[in-house]
Amino acid sequence: MKYRLLAALALIAAPTATVMTAMSAASAAEVNVYSYRQGALVKPLFDAFTKETGVKVNVVFAKKGLIKRLQAEGRNSPADLVFTVDIGRLAAVVNAGLAQPVKTAALEKAVPAAYREAEGLWYGLTLRARLIYTSKDRVSKGAITSYEELADPKWRGKVCTRKGDHAYNIAMLAAYIGHYGEARATEWLRGIKANLARKPQGNDRAQVKAIMEGVCDVAVGNHYYMALMLKNAKQKPWAASANLVFPTLAGKGTHMNVSGVMMTKHAPNKANAIKLMEFLTSKKAQSLYANVNNEYPIDPNVKASPLLESWGKFPRDTVSLDTIAKNRSAALKIVNTVGYNAGPATN
Repeated sequence: MKYRLLAALALIAAPTATVMTAMSAASAAEVNVYSYRQGALVKPLFDAFTKETGVKVNVVFAKKGLIKRLQAEGRNSPADLVFTVDIGRLAAVVNAGLAQPVKTAALEKAVPAAYREAEGLWYGLTLRARLIYTSKDRVSKGAITSYEELADPKWRGKVCTRKGDHAYNIAMLAAYIGHYGEARATEWLRGIKANLARKPQGNDRAQVKAIMEGVCDVAVGNHYYMALMLKNAKQKPWAASANLVFPTLAGKGTHMNVSGVMMTKHAPNKANAIKLMEFLTSKKAQSLYANVNNEYPIDPNVKASPLLESWGKFPRDTVSLDTIAKNRSAALKIVNTVGYNAGPATN
């Protein structure tokens, strides 16, 4: 009787153990991502990763608030990776103590040193160039070729930008500080402010629209907005009104920013998170990423999309993103000191 009871209990326990093992396996075959990047931009990559590895990618998308969420969750956070754009946001996660370093041969081979944190706290995935847009009708080609020239008095009343404290402009100013120091950067921004056609407003595409409308002749914006405008029937005329200039900074090259990825401090699926990081920096994923969102691959050996390739090659600024991250506070202080967002004195 005793042996029969033990046997029955063993039969009952066996399915339970099987279920627990299955649940453990399912948990092991996933990775959780907190993303500031919109779903349409990353889903094709995650789908390709799952197809190749069998590891499921769970994504939480948010426009803001992910740092507070990670802080509130603490050690219980399910997040393994954070996806975001702009060096400022990458640095913010690091500065909050919410990232952990990752170093593998594959990651360091694929991502140039200028586009990753020295200790492996974040890695760039794609590059975005901050360009100058000029009116096809009113600005001759070659009339402006550098960021420094945005402050030239010949452009008085002819420049449009979004607000100076936007992350994209802060990064550009931080790069300028990296080359010239804070004093010269302050004078440069004062010069641009004096050249503004209107009070800084709107997003990057709004500046190109202003060129079409004759509000200004010169504007600043990221390169991929040209690609987006060309796909939008309403915005196509905006794009058609402007030429792209890949300007140089200190004679070195065009200012570049990144979209990037980092591992969270308490990542529960670390092995799978590393697999995803390495996949995203692989040539296969880099090519897919480039064609989905028209950003430049982080790997210099991977071609950009056909549209971007048609714009030609250009040199890239040599200031590291680590330096830009360190200069962001000084850049924001300069924006406030010169009162950039108030617009030109005549307004």
